[in-house]
Amino acid sequence: MQVSTSGGRGAADKGVPVFPTGQAALFALVIVLFFLWGMSNNLTDILVQQFKKSFELSTFSAQLVSTANFTGYFCMAIPAALVMRRWGYKVGMVSGLCLFGVGLLMFFPAAVSGKYALFLVALFAVGCSLAILETAANPFVAQFGPAATSEQRLNFAQAFNPPGTILGVWVGRTFILSGVELTPAQVAAQKGAGTYAAYLHGEIMRVVPTYIALGSVVLLFALLLSRMRFPTIASEHEGDQGGHGSFRALLHYPQLWFAVAANVLNVGGQICMWSNIIFYMKQYTRVNEKTAANYIIYSLVAMLLGRFITTPLMKHVAPSRLLGLYGAMNVLLMAVAVTQPGMIGAWGIVSASFFLGIMFPTIFALGVKGLGPNTKLGGSMIVVAIVGGAVIPPLMAVIKNVTGSLAMGYILPLAGYGVVALYGVLGPRIAPPAGNTDPEAGLIAAERGYGI
Repeated sequence: MQVSTSGGRGAADKGVPVFPTGQAALFALVIVLFFLWGMSNNLTDILVQQFKKSFELSTFSAQLVSTANFTGYFCMAIPAALVMRRWGYKVGMVSGLCLFGVGLLMFFPAAVSGKYALFLVALFAVGCSLAILETAANPFVAQFGPAATSEQRLNFAQAFNPPGTILGVWVGRTFILSGVELTPAQVAAQKGAGTYAAYLHGEIMRVVPTYIALGSVVLLFALLLSRMRFPTIASEHEGDQGGHGSFRALLHYPQLWFAVAANVLNVGGQICMWSNIIFYMKQYTRVNEKTAANYIIYSLVAMLLGRFITTPLMKHVAPSRLLGLYGAMNVLLMAVAVTQPGMIGAWGIVSASFFLGIMFPTIFALGVKGLGPNTKLGGSMIVVAIVGGAVIPPLMAVIKNVTGSLAMGYILPLAGYGVVALYGVLGPRIAPPAGNTDPEAGLIAAERGYGI
């Protein structure tokens, strides 16, 4: 089966199929990957709160949970693309799942040792594995069918990410967060009785059952996927007739680099919203940690609804236009979070999650459209941009420390969504001509004024 990516219209042509024919089982299994990494990524939002309590961390230090996880994306996405350029998508997915399972199982020795640094190492390994999976699965799904419907197909696959994130947060809220939040007087009493260290270690050990169970499931899924037969994607391996792409050719696709910048800010904004909502509500309302964690679940449900409601609209409205509109809506909702701290601001954050649903898959699909044999390398650059989740949340903590107001930190996602809106408006206008998928043709096109 040969599938290729070429340029296409912003909105899908009528009558063009969205899903690959005769490959339903494989397509369904690849979609499970979106569920699994969603579950893992949003468990980190719970870990930020849990480790802040169990290791007695500052907000900045607690945010290193996100930094460790998403730095893995920065370090591994490009090497993963190079590996898959040589050996294909199947090798990438199976190896990514194996590393994913090992990283999750590393939580057990980290918890027994009681060392925060070891948890960060485990989270870094998990982040590396997810970089491999996303670098493989996103372009595979985008190319696994007609190019004209790549945005719809990828948005459909990404729609199974929020159920994973919702389950991950629910599991974390139920099995990791104890709901025990000691007052200073209670802490002093436990220290006096010599029981406080045991309490903290018990809080640390609460993460173990969840991560052991998830790691075991991931390794079993790696075994299952390794037994599947994958189709040949056009230009999937080095030496294919169409070439294997190059970083030099990528320099002449300005829409790709705009997508990279937009995704840095998009992912950074998302992680800022979700990893800080518990802190936000505890600063401006009287809710406890378990109730505040419910607002992460509400946010993820809103994101799920946004994906399922919006994906069918892409048959009638260009995805880039929807992206621009949704980015603008989130600018307004982040302004509510900044100016109305409390329950109104919290619901503004939840509402903004509805408009996040299409952002990553649409940015990705628009960014790699027309790259042809450069798709893996180009896709890896957009996955590298997930490092925004490592960099921007600590900056939000710095703003909170300087101003004393966590609400002011939401200026960062506000600005980020402004750039996403601009990408939705301007990105398609700077893309190379439709059908230009050859790297050398891309260079020629760039010299004629289509590139930077």
